[in-house]
Amino acid sequence: MVKFSYYVYIMTNAHKNVVYVGVTNNLARRVWVHEKGTIQGFTQKYNCKHLVFFEQYDNINQAIHREKEIKKWSRKKKEQLISNFNPDWKFLNESVGFVE
Repeated sequence: MVKFSYYVYIMTNAHKNVVYVGVTNNLARRVWVHEKGTIQGFTQKYNCKHLVFFEQYDNINQAIHREKEIKKWSRKKKEQLISNFNPDWKFLNESVGFVE
């Protein structure tokens, strides 16, 4: 049996004043897509190119549920989640295999 991983992640822009919550089954590829801005939408419009948070799941339904949960949160609660995981809000793109 092939085991898959799914990720809930948060991207931000260079000024760290916009956050985007997403879900994917390939975090390195998704970070690359955000960095390149190849898909039109929110992250391209607001230049959300920097990974600051992620969680890994073995079940896609759990990951989707968590993504929806986080998306409903206030900005303050999202900031707290990021800060607990990544206190300095360092850009984590390289740590997941993405290198420009």
